[in-house]
Amino acid sequence: MRKKALIPLVAAACAAVIAGALSNPAIAAEQPAAAAQRPAAAAQRPAAVNAPAAFAHPGVGVSRAQLDFVRTKVQAGAQPWTNAYNQAKSSNYASLSRTPTPRAVVECGPYSNPNYGCTNEREDAIAAYTDALIWYYTRDDRYAQKAIQLMDAWSNTITDHTNSNAPLQTAWTGSSWPKAAEIIKHIYGNWPNAGRFATMLRNVYLPEIINGSNSNGNWELSMIEAIQGIGVFLDDPTVYDKAISLFRVRVPAYVYLSSDGALPKTKPSQNLDTRDKIIAYWQGQSTFVDGLTQETCRDFTHTGYGISSISHVLETSRIQGIDLYPEFGERLRQALGFQSRWERNLEPVPSWLCGGSVNRGLGPITEVGFNALHTRLGIAMTNTQALTESKRPAGSNNLFVAWETLTHAENPS
Repeated sequence: MRKKALIPLVAAACAAVIAGALSNPAIAAEQPAAAAQRPAAAAQRPAAVNAPAAFAHPGVGVSRAQLDFVRTKVQAGAQPWTNAYNQAKSSNYASLSRTPTPRAVVECGPYSNPNYGCTNEREDAIAAYTDALIWYYTRDDRYAQKAIQLMDAWSNTITDHTNSNAPLQTAWTGSSWPKAAEIIKHIYGNWPNAGRFATMLRNVYLPEIINGSNSNGNWELSMIEAIQGIGVFLDDPTVYDKAISLFRVRVPAYVYLSSDGALPKTKPSQNLDTRDKIIAYWQGQSTFVDGLTQETCRDFTHTGYGISSISHVLETSRIQGIDLYPEFGERLRQALGFQSRWERNLEPVPSWLCGGSVNRGLGPITEVGFNALHTRLGIAMTNTQALTESKRPAGSNNLFVAWETLTHAENPS
C-alpha cells in the first residue's frame, strides 16, 4: 500500500452566508423564500469545534429516528415509501445470492478506464447499505448477515486504490461503506470484524482523500462526504473536523450566490486569481447568478454529484447535533432550484447560460436537500419539488447515491 501521510488539521472557517433572493425574478431558481422561512445566517465558528462531544449512531446520512419513520410507513404500505422499498428490495443490490468481489488493489483510470475492481467495489458498498436498510425495515437477519459478508470480504482484502481516479473512487465507495456500517454496528450489533473494517477505512480510504482535491468541485465534495462519514464511524473528531474545514471552503467555491460579489468565491490553493482563470474553471461561464455551480456548464450529471454530497454532509452534520443548514442552506436551495429548473426542460435555455445549451441528467439526488429545506423547514421550492416528485421513487446512480426516496421523502425526523 502506498504511504500517504495525513496532514495536520487546518483550521479554515468562513463567514456565514446571508440568505437572499435574486433581484431579477426572471432568472430566479426558485420563488424567494419568505424571510421567516430562510435558513438564518450562522455565527462564524472555528473549524475545530464542528465535531460533537459524542457522536450519534447511526449517524451517517440517516438517523435512527428517520429509519423508524420509514419502517412504520413501509409496514403500513404507505406511499411513496412502499414503492421505494420494493424498488430497493427487488434490485440486484439486495440479492441474497450476491457474492462479494474484493480486490487487493482497485485500479481506476479516467472514467474508470481501466476498471479493475472499480464497479465491483462501488456496487458491493451500495449493496451493503441496501442490505442494512432492508434489515432495519424487516428485521430479516439474512440481510444484515449479507451486509456483514460484503464488508468483511473487502476489509480482509483491499490494500490500495491506484491510477488517476483513485481519489474519486475512494470517495464514492468511502461514502457508502459508513452508511452500511453504522446501521450494522450500532443497531444489529453482531459483527465480530467491525474493528477490522474500521482499520480499513482509516488505513486504506482516509489517506487517499484526507487532503482534498484541486480538481473539479464534485471530486472534493465527494471526498468530504467520505471523510465526514468515516470520522463518524471511527468516533474521530479530528477526522470529522477536517471534513468540515474543507467543506467550508469548497461549498462557496462551488455554488454561487449574488452576495458573493461579481465573481464566485475560490479555493485559495487553486490560485484562481484572475477573472479569466475563474471563468475558465467555471466551464467558460461568465454570467453568474444564484444557484449556478462550477460544473453547471460542464454537465448536470457531475453537478448532481456535487450537490448530492453537499446535501449528505449537511444532513450528517444535523444528525450529529451541529446544524450547518443555517450556514449553507441557501446555497443548497438555490443550487437545487437552478438545476431543477433547467433539468425540467420546460423552456429554452437562454444564451447567457452555457451558450444556450445544457447537458441534462441530474440524477436521483434531490430528495435529501428537498426534504431538509422543504419538509422540515417549510421553504417553498417549486422547481425542486416538481422535479423530485416526478422522479419518485429515486433509485441509485450506481456510484454513491442510493434509495433516497425511501430514506428521506417527506421524512420530518
